[in-house]
Amino acid sequence: MEEQQNGMQKPLLQELPVIGDRASFLYLEHCKISREDGAVTARDENGTVHIPAAAVSVLLLGPGTDVSHRAMELIGDTGITVVWVGEHGVRCYANGRPLTASSRLLEQQARLFSNTRTHLAVVRKMYEMRFPDEDVSALTLQQLRGREGARVRRIYRENAKKWNLPWDGRTYDITDYAGSDPVNQALSAGNVCLYGLAAAVIAALGLSPGLGFVHVGHTLSFAYDIADLYKAETSIPLAFALGSKHPPEIGSEMRRQMRDVFAKTHLIERMVKDIKTLLQTEETGEPEPLYLWDDKKGAAAYGVSYGKDSEA
Repeated sequence: MEEQQNGMQKPLLQELPVIGDRASFLYLEHCKISREDGAVTARDENGTVHIPAAAVSVLLLGPGTDVSHRAMELIGDTGITVVWVGEHGVRCYANGRPLTASSRLLEQQARLFSNTRTHLAVVRKMYEMRFPDEDVSALTLQQLRGREGARVRRIYRENAKKWNLPWDGRTYDITDYAGSDPVNQALSAGNVCLYGLAAAVIAALGLSPGLGFVHVGHTLSFAYDIADLYKAETSIPLAFALGSKHPPEIGSEMRRQMRDVFAKTHLIERMVKDIKTLLQTEETGEPEPLYLWDDKKGAAAYGVSYGKDSEA
């Protein structure tokens, strides 16, 4: 292990808990975040909560959070992803990336993303995951997109009927969270939780959240791709169920229950498996050697003096 100036030991990459062994996420707002030994602390007028750093995969930081440099040091060392979100967790503003052991998955993501044929193949896989009992291999991308839109609208209608709720469609204004109806508020809060969890898994695997396949052009495109795979079984039914109960703070209750859903469905493990399936590769988790890029050999040894070769 490497020694740090404050006397704490910084864990090596291979010693960090794997993403599947961690809890899902934690939302914090209106508190001061610091550290005490190996725990992140959150303090407000009600007291201080200690959060074991190695047990958390993502921290969603809402308004009024004040984070110390020492807390971020521990967060970085233990591989926690931090996502800064808006009030009620409606918007994703930015996210931090933890340490990763290898660039192999990232390189594979870039290869698949940059080639039209392989890019399309990943998009088709993402859509096909929504229709596990149907053969949609002959459908065009445009037909798949239409099929998915119809499926989501049907799921909305079915849940509205199940809970006897009025439903005029998915409508929301990111600048006016309270202006939408309770179900749409719950959907917004729940989807942000999904985006945060997807961003955490993507970062933990060393991938780029910006290199999406269905979604493109945004720094969280790939997180939106992955989160969309699970909305029909997580945020959508839960939002309608909560909407029928009229809790006083539906956004806060939605976040708490999404956390429970993530744990019960082992969603982190599923995301890891699905991402690897989509990218057609496996990641061992072991650190890989560092090489120098070579236009003829592909890779050249690192840590070697090439002075004599250049003088020849």
